[in-house]
Amino acid sequence: MSISFKKFSRRAMTLAVGALTIGAATSSWAAWPNDKPIELVVGFAAGGGTDITARTVAQFLTTKTGARVVVVNKAGASGEIGLAYVAKAKPDGYTLGMTNMPGLVTLPIERLGKGQFNNADFAYIANIVRDPSAFSVLASSKYKNLNDLIADAKARPGEITYGSTGVGTDDHLAMVLFSRLTGAKFNHIPYNGAGPLRTAVLGDQVVIGGMNLGEVMPFREKVRILGQASPERAKLAPDVPSFKEQGVNLVFNSERGIVAPKGIPDEVKTKLTEALRDIAKDPEFQKQMTNQFTEMDYLEGDAWKARLDKQTDGFKTIWAESPWSDK
Repeated sequence: MSISFKKFSRRAMTLAVGALTIGAATSSWAAWPNDKPIELVVGFAAGGGTDITARTVAQFLTTKTGARVVVVNKAGASGEIGLAYVAKAKPDGYTLGMTNMPGLVTLPIERLGKGQFNNADFAYIANIVRDPSAFSVLASSKYKNLNDLIADAKARPGEITYGSTGVGTDDHLAMVLFSRLTGAKFNHIPYNGAGPLRTAVLGDQVVIGGMNLGEVMPFREKVRILGQASPERAKLAPDVPSFKEQGVNLVFNSERGIVAPKGIPDEVKTKLTEALRDIAKDPEFQKQMTNQFTEMDYLEGDAWKARLDKQTDGFKTIWAESPWSDK
C-alpha cells in the first residue's frame, strides 16, 4: 500500500506541476503584450518608404496594444539581414518584421536555397499597403519621359546608371522587367535603402533613381518622375504618367506587411491580427498613408500567404529565364 501510494503521489504531483506549467504558459501568452517593448524590424536604412511605413504602423500599434513598439533598422543585403533577424528570433510576439515584397520572396530564390531565411520561417500576419515603382531623375535632366530614356539607353547600352535599393528588391526588379520589355540596358548600382539612394540621385551620383512613388513625391521640386508603374495614374499622383500609357506594359510595386517568427502562439497572432485590422480601418491611419503617397492594400493571414505563393511562382519563372543576380 505504501509503495503504490508513493507512486500515486509522485504521479499526481507530476501531473499537477504539468498543469500549473501549462496554465502559466497560457496565462503568459494571454497577457501579451506586457511591459516588454516590441521590436518592429526594418531591413533598410532609415528614411525610405518601408521605414516610414513601419514608423507609422509602430505609432498606431503602440496606441492599440499599449505596448512600446520600437522600429529597429537592420540594413544590408537588400533587406535579408533584417528578415533573417526576425526569422531567427524567439517566437513570442516581441519581434516583428516589416516586409517588402518582392524581396520577401525573391531573396530565397536568388540565394538558391542557401540564404539566411526561407518563406517557411515566418508567420504571416498581414500586408498593409502598396507603393508603386517609379523611375526618377533630377529636375534638370535631359530626360523628359520614358521614351527619351529608352532611346538613349539603347544608343549607349549599359552606360546610364540606375540606382536601386538593393539586388532583388522591387526597385531592382522593376529595372530588370523594364529592360526585358524595352531592350534598354543600364548600369545597376544598388544602395542600402531609399534614403541613401535618394541622396545619390539628388547629388547627381546616379542618373536614374528606381524608387517607389511615395519615396519621391515629397521631393517633386528637385526630381522629375518619368513614370509610375501603376495600372493607371495613381490618384495620389495624377500628374505622373504611367509606364503603360508610355508604351511599356509594366505594373509593379512594393507591398509592405508584417510577419513574425514561425511558431508564434495562436493567441498572440490573433491579437496582432485584430490590432492591425483595426489600424487599417482607422481613418487617421489611412490619412497618414495618403499623405505618404502610399495606397492601402490590406490582406491578412492565409489570403496574403496565398498571394505571396503565387507571386513566388512568377518570380521563379523570371529567374529561370533570366537570373537578376549572379549569386
